[in-house]
Amino acid sequence: MEGGLAVSGHVGALQVENFSVVSGPREPAAWPHQVGTVPPQARSFQHRGEAELLRAMIGHGIAATHQPSDVSSTRGGVLTGMGGVGKTQLAAAYARSAWQKDGLDVLVWINASTRSAVISGYAQAGVELCRADPADPEQAACTFLAWLAPKAGPRPCRWLVVLDDLADPDDVRGLWPPSSPTGRLLVTTRRCDAAVAGTDRRMIEVGLFTQAEALAYLTASLAAHTRTEPDPNLVALAADLGCLPLALSQAAAYLIDAGISTSDYRELLADRTATLADATPDRLPDDQPLPLHAAWSLSLDRADALRPAGLARPMLELASMLDPSGVPDVVLTSPPALAHLGSHRTRTTAAPEQPLLRQRLTRRSPAQVTANEAVGALRALHRLSLLQHTPGTPHQAVRVHKLIQRATRDSLTDDRHYDLARTAADALLAAWPDPERDTTFAQSLRDNTTALTICAEHELYQPAPHRVLYRAGRSLSAAGQAIAARNYFQRLTDTTTHHMGPDHLDTLLARRGLATAQGETGDAAGAAAAFHELLTDAVRGQGADHFSTLSIRNDIAYWRGKAGDAAAAAAVLAELQDDMVQALGPEDPETLTVRHNLASARRAAGDLEEAVAEFFEVLVDRLRMLGADHPATMAARNNLASARGETGDVEGAVAEFSKLLVAQLRVLGPDHPETLMTRNNLASWRGEAGDVEGAVAEFSKLLVDRRRVLGPDHPETLMTRNNLAYWRGEAGDVEGAAAALTELLADMVRVLGRKHPGTMTTRNNLACKRGQTGDAEGAVAALTELLADRAQVLGYTHPDTLITLSNLVYWRGQAGMWAPGA
Repeated sequence: MEGGLAVSGHVGALQVENFSVVSGPREPAAWPHQVGTVPPQARSFQHRGEAELLRAMIGHGIAATHQPSDVSSTRGGVLTGMGGVGKTQLAAAYARSAWQKDGLDVLVWINASTRSAVISGYAQAGVELCRADPADPEQAACTFLAWLAPKAGPRPCRWLVVLDDLADPDDVRGLWPPSSPTGRLLVTTRRCDAAVAGTDRRMIEVGLFTQAEALAYLTASLAAHTRTEPDPNLVALAADLGCLPLALSQAAAYLIDAGISTSDYRELLADRTATLADATPDRLPDDQPLPLHAAWSLSLDRADALRPAGLARPMLELASMLDPSGVPDVVLTSPPALAHLGSHRTRTTAAPEQPLLRQRLTRRSPAQVTANEAVGALRALHRLSLLQHTPGTPHQAVRVHKLIQRATRDSLTDDRHYDLARTAADALLAAWPDPERDTTFAQSLRDNTTALTICAEHELYQPAPHRVLYRAGRSLSAAGQAIAARNYFQRLTDTTTHHMGPDHLDTLLARRGLATAQGETGDAAGAAAAFHELLTDAVRGQGADHFSTLSIRNDIAYWRGKAGDAAAAAAVLAELQDDMVQALGPEDPETLTVRHNLASARRAAGDLEEAVAEFFEVLVDRLRMLGADHPATMAARNNLASARGETGDVEGAVAEFSKLLVAQLRVLGPDHPETLMTRNNLASWRGEAGDVEGAVAEFSKLLVDRRRVLGPDHPETLMTRNNLAYWRGEAGDVEGAAAALTELLADMVRVLGRKHPGTMTTRNNLACKRGQTGDAEGAVAALTELLADRAQVLGYTHPDTLITLSNLVYWRGQAGMWAPGA
């Protein structure tokens, strides 16, 4: 039947006092006909890429015949994604477009949040289109589904059925519309179960707004109320809200209703004493049914009912404390995480048809939660779009939108928040490897520690600072990020001082990390001075024989040696060695560390034979006590190899570094900073052994890897550029070396400063290469300036200062500057 537009009304029983009159069958509605109400377009609606993908997937039009050429390969689309991303609006835009432009005969829009709602919607369509009996909704629904099936005839119906907000695949079991060349199905749902997709139903994941879409949305929403805000402010607000369309909509409404600026609203969001409910407008825009903080509540209830029942909620609570950009799987399946899941398992009641499940829930003890069950909880949350779980990216396997995290934390009591914060810290620490073989994994753990600190800093310092705070700082140092480590330990020192007081052992531990990081940035003298100050406080607070006090004495000697006073460092370490043996014993790892450092100091002081002998003895003891794969053992092998080379056994050094590299590749991995350092040392000693071209080739490869792993501005990357340029010059390309060093020097001054030891090394090398290109006077001028800077920073007796003096004397001679006093 054809005719004018018809829209459904209400057909059914009419109640009249003590009896009812049931309306009888009526004539089928004329086409085109719409059943149900398509939601109106939201204000400031944004056209999105998912809309184009949807139309490309299920067609711009609907076939009018049964010809095979008209049959599309996909006749159904499923828009899936977390609550608030705008799935319904995308579906409504597609439905309106199809209705207005594609020649639809029948459009049916159904709220599919429950099975009864689906049946009711189908029944309404059956009554209006098929003369079905309104008194029997289930039969009316079946009648409609049968009517949709393709049939021979001159005028098949072109239809579109939209099932909006499907909550459970079971709600449409046996109720999927039939496949038809003249029909289309569109589903919106938070579910991504395999049961939702099908042969004729393709999933499209609806994501967040892009930054451009979010900016356009906020700009248009505010402009509709004659409000304007600078683009940077709106971009920052969008970032705070994670570009979630629902959040942006309610934020815009709040800004308009409250008459506040985006800066004030962002302060409200950042206020940890406030909740998302405090940032929600009194009246929701665009007929939205739920405020932001309640948008995911029902989804969480459903996830918690999925197998393994009762674990989804405590898992989401734990994940809400960590990095929204990615939590490693192993953190959420670690022993502390499993203990948390068991202790806080939601004691849900099983459905009547699941008595065994109810029995399992009753009997199971907290200790019995397994890693597989924890993964099952993640999968349940993933199926409800409450988080994304991608096992193929193990270092960032779990991603949770920051607002879902915020809403989850808002629901916690203070005690529960405290317990979760400490549990999350325990889980991170349990997952942290030593050594850090995988630099990407280590970075993820540091990011998660930072995220945890932001949302629960107070909890991490009560009753004492959690060890994960110190582990994150040491990880920065291990990764070679000396400046970042210094800044981190400065903040940690300030915070521990505030919480624990200046003389507390935890505060001293933070100060020790700060002093070490200061030395690693190139300020060896400053590190030695900081450790001297720290020693005074440690003796006063802990006593002269306390382990931490002895360790600080070792640190002082180490950094004095780095600052150029190797003889004094050796004397201090020799005295300390006796005290360590008395306090801890000759084979304690810390005693071995002091012996190792003593050998290093003797090597720096020029006593190479004694240093080689001591390094060998330390290596033997570490092999016996710690094993060949322990980082401390490998450090002893590294220093022994270098000392052998400096005694003149260059070939022996190359052989030892080659063996060490094989072991580090196996134990630490190719990207570990110590592995990269061994490659650096091996390349240098190959050059010293006469394989200059080999050294250039190795440094070229190393530079690529250090840029990839550490970044272009990392000090080790910059020094690799220095070494590559040096050996290029040794290979005969003096002009190329000078050009490379000139370019490098500008970067080193920008990143490290002109008087950083690394920068001064490059200045020394560049001056010499300038002299080799024929500019002896330029070399003299550069070396004269460098000598003054090295004397000021390192002292006149530092080996590097003496090298500069030697180079200056040489190039003054080459320039003919032999005047008296030269």
